Amino acid sequence: MTFKKGLHMTFFLILIGSLLGGCSSGNGEEGGTVTLKIWGMGEEAKSLPELAKIFEEENPGIRVKVQALPWDNAHDKLLTAVASRGGPDIIQMGTTWVPEIASAKALLDLTPYVDKYPELNPDNFYEGAVQTTKYEDTFVGVPWYIDTRVLYYRTDLLKEAGYETPPGTWDELKDAASKLAKRGNDKYGISLDTAEQTLGFMFARQNGSKLIEGDKTLFNEKPYVEAIEYLESFFREGLAPKDLGLDAIQAFAGEGTIPMFISGPWMIKLINDQAPDLKGKWATAVLPKKVTNESLLGGADLSIFQYSKHKEEALKFLAFMSRPQTQLKWMEMTQSFPSVKKAWEDEKLKSDPNFQVIGKQAENASPMPRIVSWEEISQGYKKAFEKIYRRGDNVQQVMDDYNANATRILNR
Repeated sequence: MTFKKGLHMTFFLILIGSLLGGCSSGNGEEGGTVTLKIWGMGEEAKSLPELAKIFEEENPGIRVKVQALPWDNAHDKLLTAVASRGGPDIIQMGTTWVPEIASAKALLDLTPYVDKYPELNPDNFYEGAVQTTKYEDTFVGVPWYIDTRVLYYRTDLLKEAGYETPPGTWDELKDAASKLAKRGNDKYGISLDTAEQTLGFMFARQNGSKLIEGDKTLFNEKPYVEAIEYLESFFREGLAPKDLGLDAIQAFAGEGTIPMFISGPWMIKLINDQAPDLKGKWATAVLPKKVTNESLLGGADLSIFQYSKHKEEALKFLAFMSRPQTQLKWMEMTQSFPSVKKAWEDEKLKSDPNFQVIGKQAENASPMPRIVSWEEISQGYKKAFEKIYRRGDNVQQVMDDYNANATRILNR
């Protein structure tokens, strides 16, 4: 949903204050104590109060109140807050939402406050994460935690296929998947998650595509089309399943029905917990390279609502959340990885080879394009790719159609 459409849908709610349940009322002060209101999303909001208690102990004049919002309606609620100018003090932002909300001038530019709060300095964070917090010439949030995509692989099965080290190029990835699929008995070489729309964009970037340049979409040009043809070939040649119906860990374990897949850092704990017998038989690696091996940079940011009456206290909280020790505590609590580079010098991160792969890949990872209409443009990719890998439609024709629609969305 575009920002303008969202505002049209929510303006009428401004007149009904009771419907803005989580929005601020009054000035948030009780008996000299300032109450900071934070909107957190999903599972993060459930763990954040524990971390907020440490902040409160350091700042006895500030109380933190976290309201948990489910991801599926958080976007609309945020649009309502923007329209009413009655939102929380601090907002957890999905990284793809920042351009939309920042374009409404609803997020505080942190640039003037960096000298006073050096923890907020963009130089402290991974560059890809910093990109998610920028809008035009403003710096409207701090990276909270990051995730990226890496290659998970069965070391034992790859070794049997002739690979002592993980595939490092597109050609090697295709070759390894082909050899692994030849095991027969409904075995595959790799899983490529068609439900994750960012996968196509990520591979296109690896092939040199810029996706969008100015007011021009590039989804039907050679670098993008070649990347989609490469992905489609895994399905056409039976190297990747179209519909497996198996749990990812189950397919990775045992005989390795799926011996390679691309996913985020959360899978490390899941494999260790759910498939302990695989210890010593699997590893992670940075993504194979074509022109580059660029990966997706995801995660979440923390922003201050422009209309907050407690900006100074909110800045203190963001500075607290940006300390390396706080980020390490958050990782311990939630398995979310630090966005602050210095935190990666911690011994726990340095001593774990899988964690080091995440950190290395994050150095070459970028968020999706920072444009207001990106959410709508990206939604069409899954339907387009399904026509290609499931029906066998011509790649160039499908991408011509997808690009034409994306151009209309971008320039309307």
